[in-house]
Formats: sequence, structure tokens, C-alpha cells
Amino acid sequence: MPASQPDSASARPIVAFFDVDNTLLHGASAYHVSRAAWKRGHVGVRDLLSFGWHQLRFVTVGENVKHFASAQERALGLAKGLPADELTTLADDVYEREIESRLWPETVELAREHLRKGHEVWLITAAPVDIAAVIARRLGLTGALGTMLRARDGKLTGEFDGPVLHGARKAIAAEELATSLGADLADCWAYSDSRNDIPLLELVGNRIVVNPDAALAAHARTHDWPIMRLDPASIRAAVRRVRREGRAVRAENTKRQAG
Repeated sequence: MPASQPDSASARPIVAFFDVDNTLLHGASAYHVSRAAWKRGHVGVRDLLSFGWHQLRFVTVGENVKHFASAQERALGLAKGLPADELTTLADDVYEREIESRLWPETVELAREHLRKGHEVWLITAAPVDIAAVIARRLGLTGALGTMLRARDGKLTGEFDGPVLHGARKAIAAEELATSLGADLADCWAYSDSRNDIPLLELVGNRIVVNPDAALAAHARTHDWPIMRLDPASIRAAVRRVRREGRAVRAENTKRQAG
């Protein structure tokens, strides 16, 4: 799919999709929320240590299917029995104390560059949507797509409400959102660090891999995808790419987004 041409403003919305864990945020967002849940007595030390191991492995070697599945099961256990609105309350509390300082300023700046172009910026993550929505709201982004957790009688059941937004499911969710907005995927953008997001990156016309794991880095080199490392030259190149190749969106779309 060719990159969009910046010769004129687009009459259609343009969406930039940002992965969260290790792309926008250093580490795993759910771990920081789990620590807050532990401090409030919602989970035990064993649960916290399990999450801590996953966090360490995720930061040092990246994500694989086996460890993702283990963390996924543990996350359901952490959520079970919580009041339905408690996850949002925890995430709001954790944002200022734990998450904000761990955001990559360089990736946040890229998201804001898209906003300045009039683009919609959506976080897309396998983490619970409640957590992603707090991060998106605090950063002034358009919205968030994430894994839904089932609630019954006002409490979380420890079950998923629909598919986990991981791997190919992210691409499906992104395509559904783009279609509902009337966006042309050839004009859209995606950012991720993980090999699991190759389907999402292949879906859009413009993609940039951010601090990629080994498999994604190899794939990006083979397909001549831009790679952004967290060094000044690489960051400046990524920002220039958005400014140069990202088509601006007409004012009426920006007003529709704000409304």
C-alpha cells in the first residue's frame, strides 16, 4: 500500500494508531495498575510478583505469545470481583504517580504532531480499554481501543467481553474503526514496537516501527519500513516524515472530531 501524498488537504478523516506498551509507554501499563490494586488490597503479593516478572521480561526481551497468554490469564484474575468502575479509578490514580513519568516523550510528541495535522489519534492495545482510555484522555488524544472486560451486577467477572486486541485482532479493530469514520487506510498511520503488530502495520499506508523487537526490526528492514530509535536524529526524521507526508485534514473534520 503506497504512502499517502501530501499535495492537498484530505476531505476524509485520517487516523494514527499508536500501540501503548513499549511504544508510547516504557513497560506494561497493566503492571502499574496492578501495583495500585495491590496497595488497595484488591490482589495479593503472589499476583504482584507474577506481574513484576512479566514486566521485567517485557522490558528486557519483548513480548512473546507464551508470556502474553500467561499475563493475560493473570490480568483476568486481578480484575475479578473489582467494581466495574474501579479499574478506571485505579488507572486515573496511577497515571500521575507511575505512568506519566514512563511515557516516551518522543512518541508522545509524534502523537501531538498528528493532532496538529488534524488527524485523529487512537491508542490501540491488548491492555484493558479502561486503562488505555485514561491515558488517551490525559494526553488529549482522540480515543482508545483495547480489550473489554465483562461485568455483571456492577463487578468485573474475570472474563473477557469479546476478543483480546492482540496480533491480527488489532488490525481488525483498526479497520473497523477506520471504516466507521470513513477514513482511507492508505492515508492512515500506525506505530508499534512488536512483531505481533505486523498485521496492523501492514494495514495502513504509513507505518513507523518504534524501538522494534528483533523480529519486527528484521521485517522492517526487509520491507524498507522506517525505524525510529529513541535518539535525536531518528526522532527528528520521524517528525519530519509526519510533517512532510501526513496530509492535513480539512477544518470541518477537525471540528467534527472536537465536537
